[in-house]
Amino acid sequence: MLIIAAFVSTVFLYSLISRALERTVLTAPILFTAFGALMSLSHEALNELALDRKNLLLVAELGLVMTLFADASRVSPSMLKGETNLPARLLSTGMLLTIALGVLCAMVVLGTLSWWEAGILAAILAPTDAGLGQVIVSSPRVPPRIRQALNVEAGLNDGLSVPFLMFFIALAEASETSRGGAVLSRFLIEQLGYGTLVGLAVGLLGGWSLGFAERKRWMAEKVAQLGVAALPLGCVVASEATGASMFIAAFVAGFATQVGFGQVGKHSVEFAEDWGQFFNYFVFFMFGLLVTRVWTQFNFAIVAYSVLSLTLVRVVPVAIALWGTHLSRASVLFIGWFGPRGLASIVLGLVYLNGETALPGEATIKLVVMATILLSIFAHGVTALPAIGRYVSAIDRLGDDAPEHQHEILDAGDATAEGT
Repeated sequence: MLIIAAFVSTVFLYSLISRALERTVLTAPILFTAFGALMSLSHEALNELALDRKNLLLVAELGLVMTLFADASRVSPSMLKGETNLPARLLSTGMLLTIALGVLCAMVVLGTLSWWEAGILAAILAPTDAGLGQVIVSSPRVPPRIRQALNVEAGLNDGLSVPFLMFFIALAEASETSRGGAVLSRFLIEQLGYGTLVGLAVGLLGGWSLGFAERKRWMAEKVAQLGVAALPLGCVVASEATGASMFIAAFVAGFATQVGFGQVGKHSVEFAEDWGQFFNYFVFFMFGLLVTRVWTQFNFAIVAYSVLSLTLVRVVPVAIALWGTHLSRASVLFIGWFGPRGLASIVLGLVYLNGETALPGEATIKLVVMATILLSIFAHGVTALPAIGRYVSAIDRLGDDAPEHQHEILDAGDATAEGT
């Protein structure tokens, strides 16, 4: 109970000074990670961590499941249409190139990983976290189009990273065992296929039920949020029973629910704002506690890859993906830099380690993921406010007809996807 007590105390302390901290570079992820690291000084806390690892992982997994569902439920197809649509470019060309370049850099810099293990690492570090750049996506000084691009990208790339991660894990396992065909079949049929079917079933049936109850006025407005929150939890239960991926199921369900219940995004926002942050802060707190046990093992190659992951591996794909949009160099660099790695990468890393695949490069993957996230938490947190100032000064010299000042097409609800 010491870990829980310390976390609850940190939440209370943060709530008291949260407004004052908005004017500083001390972000919530920095504080919760730092307080978690301080807990490593307690031998009792370390003993609790060893005993309750599975329960703590379950909390982290549920947090990601709720986030994936909420993010998908707030994104409509109209938000990804158009030749110059920034989120669509970042989620397609940008993401594929990020994974490919991440694999290539891992093979060159780290040297000890197989191609499939490098793919696992690249997939874990592919999703970005708008929560780490909350100052950016909520700042009225940043053009709405740029904020929306970062917001929607972070809201969807975590869900899109899951199939890549599972695919690379399956290929890595297949290369290390004689059961290659069975491993790939389990990935395609059970995890990916069943996950999609579970998500469609829960989303379509749940959405229709919620929509029907709303039209009949059976459902109280304030209670609708609970009905929406029950759907991703239903995905978890159904996935456990069928061997499907709960993450893919929740992500698909978020889209499918919109068919029968158009207001799902609104209620997902309410739930995410009320409880989503609580899950996120807990994950960062636990990350701080975990990272202190391994940071003495960070060598030059691991730190070098971490730096490359946050710079070259992110900026170059973004620049290529945004080619032809006529955005200024300042905008491309701004979007490229603010691709922080956080909640999704932490949980995907934990899920991979909990799978106990026993791959030769597992230790290296763990250390690189933790080093990259730790560097991102502090680097992106500290640079957020100064970067906004320099970026705004740069685009103020642009004319009113500059692409930065154009708005992407939103649906009637003016929905945006808040990242994890």
